[in-house]
Amino acid sequence: MIIAIPINEKNLEATVCQSFGRAPYFLFYNTETKECRYLNNSAATSQGGAGIKAAQMIADNGATVLLTPRCGENAGEVLSRSKITIYKSIPGTVQQNIDAFSTNELITLDDFHPGFHRRGR
Repeated sequence: MIIAIPINEKNLEATVCQSFGRAPYFLFYNTETKECRYLNNSAATSQGGAGIKAAQMIADNGATVLLTPRCGENAGEVLSRSKITIYKSIPGTVQQNIDAFSTNELITLDDFHPGFHRRGR
């Protein structure tokens, strides 16, 4: 299984990024091989639609699970269509979140925010 996590730095002791679509990097963690693969988030600097682009990147890289503190509605729809289960991350390091997922301590994320594209309207 491949777990995707939005991260602030490319290491397991980094914190989980609070912004899914604007995270600088994504970690793709293979639960079977324990292999870590880090990718730059090309969507982070997008003028708009960063969450949707980031969600597509997660799907394109074979993740079946996403650990994130929050997620917008549009990104959530892309992830749902791609059969990716979203779990709410906990405060702490990337490694702590992987461990919490492995021991079934995380809950699924089902509270999606409307996204920042609707602000000011």
